[in-house]
Amino acid sequence: MKIFVCTVLIAVLVAVSGQGYPRPSYNQAPPAYSAPAYSKPSYQPAYPSAYPKAYDTPMPYNFAWAVKDQPSYNDYAHQETADGKGYVSGSYNVNLPDGRTQIVNYKADDYTGYVADVRYEGEAKYPSQSYKPSSYKPAYPEYKPAYPAQYPPRY
Repeated sequence: MKIFVCTVLIAVLVAVSGQGYPRPSYNQAPPAYSAPAYSKPSYQPAYPSAYPKAYDTPMPYNFAWAVKDQPSYNDYAHQETADGKGYVSGSYNVNLPDGRTQIVNYKADDYTGYVADVRYEGEAKYPSQSYKPSSYKPAYPEYKPAYPAQYPPRY
């Protein structure tokens, strides 16, 4: 009986909910809005632009930097030079974790692209691969159960 009453109540609610509201139509054209009216700003900047108008012409430059910090074992450097015609050359070096130094000399231009010559100085040193037990001792004794384990368990 309860199922019948609930079914009738749901059917009545569905029938009543569709009355009084127009069904949406998806075939209508979107509403026409007027285009926003933009105007040029009436102010002019008080200072000229700091950047040149054309960025296509390469500018000659030269820079170099280096870091050598003994406490953190950081030792690396970079140097680069470019002429005003698109030719760039430079080098950088990095100390690797295995004790070698990686040195990269490179050049780049519009015809050959980036060409690098990578070389390594020194010999790689790896830590010993044999197992060495730790000298760590826990502050508390190793866990031992109060009762001996029985296998298979007795019930």
